[in-house]
Amino acid sequence: MIFRSCAGGVVFRDEKVFIMKNEKNEWVLPKGKIRNGFLASETAMERVNDEAGLDVEIISTAGETSYEFYSFSRQQPVCNEITWFIMEAKDINFVVNKESGVFEAGFYNIDEAIDMITYSQDKSLVSLSYRKFLKLKEKEVSLVKG
Repeated sequence: MIFRSCAGGVVFRDEKVFIMKNEKNEWVLPKGKIRNGFLASETAMERVNDEAGLDVEIISTAGETSYEFYSFSRQQPVCNEITWFIMEAKDINFVVNKESGVFEAGFYNIDEAIDMITYSQDKSLVSLSYRKFLKLKEKEVSLVKG
């Protein structure tokens, strides 16, 4: 089995989360393989920028997920282990990069996005990350006021 370390972003803007539809017609979050010498955080930001053209900042870590699939091109199973980051988009302007396999994308209300997302662990990740995002934003507001 091939093990690949990946990183991705759960990108929020106000009460919305960014999701995208890939070439397999799956609604997913932006992510990609960590290349030699890069940090997980750098990879996550680069993938979000490459796949969606979003300008983001990392707010916090979000956790890790993993999944396995059979690679017909490699003729063996692959396990992707993904480190996720909670991110905030500086604005809602994005550009779908069809060359990177993204065919549709957008910012969706949390409940709507969770219904649309293909994989259950991604649904849970978005839900938990949104709760953490709200708590962090609440703390940020109270620090500014305090």
